[in-house]
Amino acid sequence: MADERPRDTRRRGAVVAALMLAMALAALDSTIVSTAVPQIVGDLGGFSVFSWLFSGYLLAVTVTLPVYGKLSDTFGRKPVLIAGAAVFLLGSLLCAVAWNMGALIAFRIIQGLGGGALQGTVQTLAADLYPLKDRPKIQSKLSTVWAVSAVAGPGVGGVLAAYADWRWIFLVNLPIGAVALWLIIRHLHEPERESSGRPRIDWAGALAVFACGGVLLTALVQGGVAWPWLSGPSIALFGTGLALVGVVVAVERHAAEPIIPGWVWRRRTIAAVNLALGALGLLMVAPSVFLPTYAQSVLGLAPVAAGFVLSVWTLSWPVSAAFSQHVYRRIGFRNTAMLGIGVAALILFTFPLLPYPGAAWQPALLMLLLGGALGLFQLPLIVGVQSTVGWAERGTTTASVLFCRQTGQTIGASVFGAVANGVLASRLGGAGDLDSVTRGLDAGAVPEATRRAIADAVHAVYLGAGCAAALAFVVLLVLAPRRFPVLKD
Repeated sequence: MADERPRDTRRRGAVVAALMLAMALAALDSTIVSTAVPQIVGDLGGFSVFSWLFSGYLLAVTVTLPVYGKLSDTFGRKPVLIAGAAVFLLGSLLCAVAWNMGALIAFRIIQGLGGGALQGTVQTLAADLYPLKDRPKIQSKLSTVWAVSAVAGPGVGGVLAAYADWRWIFLVNLPIGAVALWLIIRHLHEPERESSGRPRIDWAGALAVFACGGVLLTALVQGGVAWPWLSGPSIALFGTGLALVGVVVAVERHAAEPIIPGWVWRRRTIAAVNLALGALGLLMVAPSVFLPTYAQSVLGLAPVAAGFVLSVWTLSWPVSAAFSQHVYRRIGFRNTAMLGIGVAALILFTFPLLPYPGAAWQPALLMLLLGGALGLFQLPLIVGVQSTVGWAERGTTTASVLFCRQTGQTIGASVFGAVANGVLASRLGGAGDLDSVTRGLDAGAVPEATRRAIADAVHAVYLGAGCAAALAFVVLLVLAPRRFPVLKD
């Protein structure tokens, strides 16, 4: 017995290392391709459809999250994580040998099918491994890995594309993923559970969820980019998506073991956290997508310096997340999250008040404060909602909140992109959108009118992000219970 505790500690440490490696892979692959696009297009062609390198991966990750969540509750975390990692590594290998852009996009979608399992199952296992009092430690570690990997992704991709070959962007996943897979297979041992007969899998519901999510997210991602919002393709996709929503509801209502069970939205705590983290995904688009453009175009910073202005929130976010346990033990999960998102709303509303053109330290300071506020907001909600359900419902619950956050980001990219383009067009007399204007900035000095127009467009986006934060505050105030109904470990 004396040797069992150190052995279990070492085993759990190995599993945590595997989870951190898996989280790093999922985070890196959402951003690492961005800076290598010129080399990829130069080699494979297909410039007109290269945006699907990102969209295809994002769609596959998002729509599979609910499916993997339910499967992990049915069959256990280990087989789902192993299968997901294997699919992800297969997709990575196929991407590295892609012969044209169409093949690369298809293989990126395969990568995303595995990435959905990595994201959802890693977060669920983190809650399985630790009791409530220790969960902030593992969650703050995962938050740090995610933030650092996501920010480092473009830089790593640029270095590999410039000094090696763009195919190494995908090949580097193989040894890292193999180590994570070996650690999981060797060291993760789930307890035996009582069998209640042969598991009943809702394949019809899984297919309906996949089709519905794919169609609606495609409409959001491509609307205003590949075609106008009010064009035939956009209307057809949204109409088909809404019809598929009805199909999903009908199928899930009659399924014995639905992929998205009704209790996910009937329970106040889970519904409130879903909506609040959906708003978080929405507001995160403002800094992560538009701040680098603001830093380069308005402040005149080089790309590296502009990246630093954004990346400072990765310093304060995990520190604040780790500290949040001391706050929510005193005032509760809901009040801690409301404190964090309330401060975040004030910071976002402050951004448009910055002087024009201003200095780089000003938005950097706001980002540092914003990371601290969002650390207080996100981690208490994830830890809190995972603690309100038992093992058999934790995978589905975790997947639902991650799905809502991912969907919020997709909606935010579409909505805030339309807002920025609308403001820019009104300031410049309809002279193009934000992408076309910023691409033209490399030709020389930025005209003053263009700088002011970009500043106004980004200010409008930050006001919208502030409204999303205020909405999350109201959702928690009105819908979430004052004290989360936490179960004993």
